[in-house]
Amino acid sequence: MRRVVVTGLGPVSSIGIGLAPFREALRAGRSGASPISSFDAAKFPRRLAAEVRDFDPHALLRQLDPDDWGRASLFAAAAARLAMHDAGFSEGAPPSERTAVVIGTTSGESQVLEEMTRALMAGGFGALSSKLMRRLPTHRLAEAAAEELGARGEALTLTTACSASNYALGYAYDLIASGEYDVVIAGGADAVCCWAHAGFLRLGAIAESRCAPFDRDRDGILVGEGGASLLLEAGDHAEARGARPYAEMLGYGLNCDAAHVTAPNAESIAACMRMALANAAVAPSEIDWVCAHGTGTPTNDAVEAAAIRAVFGDAPPPMSSIKSMLGHTMGAASAFGAIASVLSIKDGFLPPTINWRTPDSDLAGIDPIANMARPAQPRHVQNNGFAFGGNNAIVVFGAMEASGATGRAGLAAEL
Repeated sequence: MRRVVVTGLGPVSSIGIGLAPFREALRAGRSGASPISSFDAAKFPRRLAAEVRDFDPHALLRQLDPDDWGRASLFAAAAARLAMHDAGFSEGAPPSERTAVVIGTTSGESQVLEEMTRALMAGGFGALSSKLMRRLPTHRLAEAAAEELGARGEALTLTTACSASNYALGYAYDLIASGEYDVVIAGGADAVCCWAHAGFLRLGAIAESRCAPFDRDRDGILVGEGGASLLLEAGDHAEARGARPYAEMLGYGLNCDAAHVTAPNAESIAACMRMALANAAVAPSEIDWVCAHGTGTPTNDAVEAAAIRAVFGDAPPPMSSIKSMLGHTMGAASAFGAIASVLSIKDGFLPPTINWRTPDSDLAGIDPIANMARPAQPRHVQNNGFAFGGNNAIVVFGAMEASGATGRAGLAAEL
């Protein structure tokens, strides 16, 4: 089994495009929330989202013609290009046959579908252009990133909703650890669309003015968008080319509640955490920070906190939610969490949960890193991702050369 390291990061987000702006905003606790501009939201009672402003695919992409692709695909391709550049590869490297792409999403190209629906309603089938229809298929997200980079290995789009990019990272981990590929671009992409905002609104899950995870008065999510990619690389491959990895991906866990369409299940989530820690050979006591799923809805935060206490005890590690800044970026959410996890290890800080005001007695013992980033030197970080349908996915990262100090016997005892 080959070691899997992270050598490139590519964020395209509402708080910054590119690694330096994203890192600065994450540390500063900036909010990406603004009035919705992607569609006419005038008749909605809640009209905020976290959209990516000033996104210019022409400035970021080298191979794709942006007119041929939907917004989510362009996010995926741009994030992949940024990650490849950050990893220090020239445009033609690494060898294309040894490079794969795995992208997660929730809504795919739903903006395109909504545009097609408007055209159909206005002018019938004759109003549907073939160019518009070519942008629609969800599999195009991974294809966009692969075509942009010239990667000729596997190109796969996963649609396990809001945990999809953690699923992508897990799949990528296996592709590299098994020796099938040397390099995998893994991440997620989604664009703000009307149906998602309307659907979450009907569920009573859209926040009125702020996303405030773990706060007593939290009232929901803000829909977000963007693309996030990590360049995962075999350790020996990275060493041979002189790369300096950010961190090591140590393992992951996946499971499914198979119980309810929307309601999360604490026992299943706790089982997924234990699975991820066992796969990574890291004991609960060795986790220094949890990048929480932390949606900001009353139920999800309470269930996540209950699962955390079940695994880590009454004094769990600090956990914060970057969704308070980025909004809920759906299929990209876990990949943004993974980027934040890697940066926390490399740069020595824990991102904050902004908008936090009032403790919730039902979340006793939870340290949300309220409002301000915290200096720290985490050695092991857990990145949580949960989704409708009960699709849970958790990834564990470690500092380079960090290894579990507890040992297998102690790990088994803790789990």
